[in-house]
Amino acid sequence: MALMEMSETLSTLVFQLVNGLIWGCILALIALGLSLIFGQMGIVNMAHGELYMAGAVLVFSLTSLTKNFWLMVVVVAVIMGLLGGVAERFMLRPFEGKPMPSMVATIGLSFIMQQLALMWFGGIPKQMVDPWPTVVQLFGMPFPGYRVLVAFIAVLLIAVLWTLLHRTSLGTSIRACMQDAETANAMGINSGRISVITFGLGTALAALGGALSAPISQVFFLMGTDVVLFAFIVAIVGGLGSLEGTLVAAISLSALEGVLSVTLSPVQARAAIFLIMSAVLVVRPHGLFGRV
Repeated sequence: MALMEMSETLSTLVFQLVNGLIWGCILALIALGLSLIFGQMGIVNMAHGELYMAGAVLVFSLTSLTKNFWLMVVVVAVIMGLLGGVAERFMLRPFEGKPMPSMVATIGLSFIMQQLALMWFGGIPKQMVDPWPTVVQLFGMPFPGYRVLVAFIAVLLIAVLWTLLHRTSLGTSIRACMQDAETANAMGINSGRISVITFGLGTALAALGGALSAPISQVFFLMGTDVVLFAFIVAIVGGLGSLEGTLVAAISLSALEGVLSVTLSPVQARAAIFLIMSAVLVVRPHGLFGRV
């Protein structure tokens, strides 16, 4: 009997660990956009969760009309990326490099986006049909196929982002502006144009996270509230502005929360993550990979 209970506990532990890793890949997309925006522009984007929510709401609504989920994911990412660039140019540029004013401004933007979603989408959570209803065996246990596929897509997108930032001239310009915008300007890089592109890219990443998560979680106008909180934890632990740190923190903390949820309630597991964040910041105030 004891051996059977131990086997069940181990199976549950492995299941939650893998589930946490899958969610960590999705969360990394969202948190990378947040970290990218802060690192290049100095904007603490409190509306990032609403960008995630907007991606989910838009893909739900458009898929209901077109019946083509995968095409709508791409369309939503492009639309939100373009809108993000416009918002940076005409709304948020005066707040660049000003963390506290940008926080207040984006909190206002998040409330506006929530109310617009409530007016258009309604206040009742909706469940989207699974676009790939299959089962995948991992470590001898069944997992929803769509979740595994989304994790693979997220990893692929992160690899594309890394290639963009480290293997292209645009990526070099973005990283130069993240290091020192004034010096980058002196070298002929148009930091204003880079800011538009960076905010658009960060917005597209958040919207992609929401669009891909729509079939997994209920679509709701407040669904971004909890996500942005965890995304900030990830970005802070990894080091605000550090893309590598954000990626490591997203996967590590999500996997750890999954493991903790085996013996703790969801609220207790999240509280433990907060304690870990506090401990990391005591030892390394700028995060694991943050620049001093």
